Amino acid sequence: MADDEATTMKRQKRLGSGSLIRKIAKHVGLRRHHLASARMWVERNVLASNPFARTRQRARILCYHSIGQTVSGVNDVRPAQFRRHIELALQSGFQFVPASKIARSGGSPEHLAITFDDGWASVLTQAAPVLRDYSVPWSLFIVSTWSDHALPWTKDLILPWRDIHSLMQAGAEIGSHSATHPDFGSIGRLQIIDELYGSRDTIEKHLGVAPKAFAIPLGGSGNWTPVAAKIAQEAGYELVYAQAEEARPNGSIPRTFVSCFDSDRIFTALLAGAYDCWEEWV
Repeated sequence: MADDEATTMKRQKRLGSGSLIRKIAKHVGLRRHHLASARMWVERNVLASNPFARTRQRARILCYHSIGQTVSGVNDVRPAQFRRHIELALQSGFQFVPASKIARSGGSPEHLAITFDDGWASVLTQAAPVLRDYSVPWSLFIVSTWSDHALPWTKDLILPWRDIHSLMQAGAEIGSHSATHPDFGSIGRLQIIDELYGSRDTIEKHLGVAPKAFAIPLGGSGNWTPVAAKIAQEAGYELVYAQAEEARPNGSIPRTFVSCFDSDRIFTALLAGAYDCWEEWV
């Protein structure tokens, strides 16, 4: 699923105006925590009504975070809403497959995959039972120091290693989401090495398997660099996932971000590609 030169040029041209808006906003001191919720609600509702939105022409990988843990803000999806997403996808004719199948082969237009970032505790208590009910394969990308519970806030909110191991034993694909969840677009080479190698080694120590997949923290167009991509390859990662479709780092695997605002109407538009040119404000 790597980009060719023509695809990259077209994508960069489409994203130019959005990048300019983000630069201006950052210059005047606006950040995601100021405007994310309001901006996301408006944009997702407006884009869902776009009469020119494309219909899906390829496989899609969805990116969730938490299910029923409101502390994660716009990233959180209600449990009933999550179950409804699965039902809507099945009713629309999608077939759920592992994310790695789409990443490695491109998949087919009817293929859909489910992934989770961060390792929130609700993935075990809320998401996994729903996915089991519908026999849906899925992937989990974890932040290794969070799962170590090295920070006080993680103890009650993030999955411990024993639970991650049980999910892996039940069939979930486990990948790395870094050691500390930094913005790879703004850190130096030595920290990049620590984040990529360190998280992979820690995961292997606890689970007995070194992950071959990595999900970029934040996952947008500015959150990854060629240096990071090279180090990731050297560390042993074969698949590197973004958190956007077209607004993503070159060479990364696209995923479609799912938010707390994604009602039936918005989720249906999402599956049709209404947000493929959209990315979170980071």
